[in-house]
Amino acid sequence: MPTDTPEGERLQKVLARAGIGSRRACDDLIAAGRVSVDGVVAEPGTRVDPETQRIAVDGTPVTTRTDIVYYLLNKPMRVVTTADDPEGRRTVMDLVPDEPRVFPVGRLDYDTEGLLILTNDGDLAQLLTHPKHGVDKTYLAEVTGSPSDAIVRTLAAGVTLDDGPTAPARVRVVQRSGGRTALELTIHEGRNRQVRRMCEAVGHPVRRLVRTRIGPLRDDRLRPGKWRALTNAEVRKLYASTGEADLASGT
Repeated sequence: MPTDTPEGERLQKVLARAGIGSRRACDDLIAAGRVSVDGVVAEPGTRVDPETQRIAVDGTPVTTRTDIVYYLLNKPMRVVTTADDPEGRRTVMDLVPDEPRVFPVGRLDYDTEGLLILTNDGDLAQLLTHPKHGVDKTYLAEVTGSPSDAIVRTLAAGVTLDDGPTAPARVRVVQRSGGRTALELTIHEGRNRQVRRMCEAVGHPVRRLVRTRIGPLRDDRLRPGKWRALTNAEVRKLYASTGEADLASGT
């Protein structure tokens, strides 16, 4: 199938609108063979339909469809990460725009706070949640007691849970105060309630849990209950963080 769409827009114009660079810079990228359309290296003068064709720079998809949105939400406590809740509790869908319809990527527990991505881009959602891609997620956990250095090393090396041992993690003590300790844990698995279960397994249950980073995304200024749209650059970084950006389609 040819990549060129005679009735479409010039590729460099589409790339410039997506924030890749000036039209001249985008021309240079195309001439250097760094841009592909539907998996085929584009040539100077190529025209495309940004709503239906897959455009990538250096293998990383470029978001050009106008009906695809990406939100970063700082989920507060006591909010359910589902579209609907039979118990009538507030859900993450109540905190973002109604249209276009989006869905949460992964989940955070009812009492867990922090960053959550919502989108209608099914390709990105699949890449971010598939276990083989191992996208890092960082949590700040306030735990009871004062874990020893040996306990911290145990958490980092992996602990045995009822569904098997956890993969190695990055763990460090952030603060110790008044019988409580703040730990920063970075994991790449997506098991249910994993951080809470890990800490409980070593005798230091979690009192408060906040997700502070998803792959390359972090936003310390986003207040609980608030959301913002991701930039095109952030979306490209998310795709790149999966290590298999070329699997994406429709963006």
